[in-house]
Amino acid sequence: MLRVPNIMTEPEHTPRKATPLQVAKAVLSAFLGIRRRAAHEHDAVTLTPLQVIIAGIIGAVIFVLSLVMLVRYITG
Repeated sequence: MLRVPNIMTEPEHTPRKATPLQVAKAVLSAFLGIRRRAAHEHDAVTLTPLQVIIAGIIGAVIFVLSLVMLVRYITG
């Protein structure tokens, strides 16, 4: 007898969550505006919005602090 999977009760394959390094690479490439299509599609499946938001905030803080330090170094 042929068994037909029930879509509602049996998920086919749930993707794993992205590692912190994968999240950092995705956010850095977003800051720079460079990303391959295949990598973007993979990120869309594995990244969660919370991971992207937290990594984006951390990346923005690091960027601003590095600019402040650079300006202080140049003018000081």
